[in-house]
Amino acid sequence: MRTDGWSLLLRVGLRRDRILAPVAIGVLVLMSIASAAATPSLYSSAAERIRAAEAINASPAIVALYGPIVDVSSEGELAMTKMTVLYALFAAALFIAIVRRHTRVEEETGRTELVGGTAIGRDAPLMAAAVEAVLLAVVLGLLTALGNVVGGLDVGGSVAFGAMWAGSALVAAGIGLVAAQLSASARTCAGFAAGAIGVLFVLRAVGDTGPAWVSRLSPLGWNTQVRAYGDTRWWLLLAYPALAAALAGVAVALRSRRDLGAGLVAARPGPASGAPRLADAFSLALKVHATTLMLWSGAAAVLGAVFGMIAPGIGDLLDSATAQSIIDELGGALVSAILSITAVVLTYFAATVVGHSARDESDGRAELVLAGGTSRTRWFAATAVLALAGTAWLLLVTGAGLWIGYVAADGPGIGNLLVAALAWAPAAWVVGALAALSLALGTRWAALVWVWPAAFLTLSLLGDLLHLPGWLTGLSPYAHVPLLPAAAWDWGSAGGLSAVAAVLLGVAWWRFRERDIG
Repeated sequence: MRTDGWSLLLRVGLRRDRILAPVAIGVLVLMSIASAAATPSLYSSAAERIRAAEAINASPAIVALYGPIVDVSSEGELAMTKMTVLYALFAAALFIAIVRRHTRVEEETGRTELVGGTAIGRDAPLMAAAVEAVLLAVVLGLLTALGNVVGGLDVGGSVAFGAMWAGSALVAAGIGLVAAQLSASARTCAGFAAGAIGVLFVLRAVGDTGPAWVSRLSPLGWNTQVRAYGDTRWWLLLAYPALAAALAGVAVALRSRRDLGAGLVAARPGPASGAPRLADAFSLALKVHATTLMLWSGAAAVLGAVFGMIAPGIGDLLDSATAQSIIDELGGALVSAILSITAVVLTYFAATVVGHSARDESDGRAELVLAGGTSRTRWFAATAVLALAGTAWLLLVTGAGLWIGYVAADGPGIGNLLVAALAWAPAAWVVGALAALSLALGTRWAALVWVWPAAFLTLSLLGDLLHLPGWLTGLSPYAHVPLLPAAAWDWGSAGGLSAVAAVLLGVAWWRFRERDIG
């Protein structure tokens, strides 16, 4: 391996990720703390916790989504039910994004070729990305372990859980390194990596609800088998870095067999000339993001249906008088909670669209488009409309999936789930408008498009944990959404948030019109 100069690239990578990595890791750790701290208050005795754990294991839909609780008497396993598998996927997505950013994206933009013309070795970028992933995984594991202890869980189990999350992140980084060698573009790289994670999740779900040996084929299946808060299998934690190292070795071998900027899976050439309709900025934007929108739509529909099937059985999981009274009072509380998290996740579609436009500008593609007959206003409007309309569409698809799953599970009537999902659209539009404003301020501010959703989610989590004043938590647009279907539709909230989004878009358009491109 020729890795000369990898430490310099590592420092550059850490500096580039100085906002993305701390914010994303902070959100993950806060989610874990919130789950650890909230669960004990729902159950007044060990018997109630056991009944809840047994009810979870008795539901194939819940087990397929979250994984089983191996030790039903463990408070920690019950508290970390969602964190063990489902939220480990968020950590995996973060590390794939970081690895992809410092490997395939750098090659696609030509910066790797420029750096390679100096004393930097051929394999230095891959080495630097791998070392950064290891460092960030260690930080994630340590902070998660410490956070779970602060949340009230035992030290040994928290250390094992943090190590398990760190191991999942390392495996995801290894998958990202391999995907970067196979693909010829950053988008294809993301597709390969997402597909691999999806296969691992399906294997885990099949094994947890059917033949147990199938689950052992997936690192996500190992997450529950570690038994962090039970009879911990410390030896199994060694499998994560071993698999990650093997994947990194495969990536190095594949790297030596391809040309710089190319992928082992050759890119399929497009048509020699574009269709006339692509001369319009809106049609071009939709064409560019059509595949992404379809993938997001499919994921939103599936998750909505799964959560919809789980929702009617929530009463079986809450046998304590306090917890049951909460459900009795709120009715569709679980659906409201699901939508509150889903809305934040789906807002990242808007961030993806705006972030792509920012890359088009920094790479010079936007300048080429604007040199023709497309005006600045139309180019900017195409990005903003697709970002906001696409987010609303995804919320609608989620609502439809919830309704289908809820009806399939014979759930009692709780209101219109399509309306409940769309109630989050104005808040998502505000966040999307802030992303558009970040683009309008210039490419140096473009990284903020990824920060806004995470920042508002963190504010909500901190508000609940630290009992922050209402005016501070009220800075999050998500805090002003009525929790349908448990609450009633509020035209004042929807109109106010929509007006704020419109004002932000107006300011963004004015700023974009006035500044220099690039």
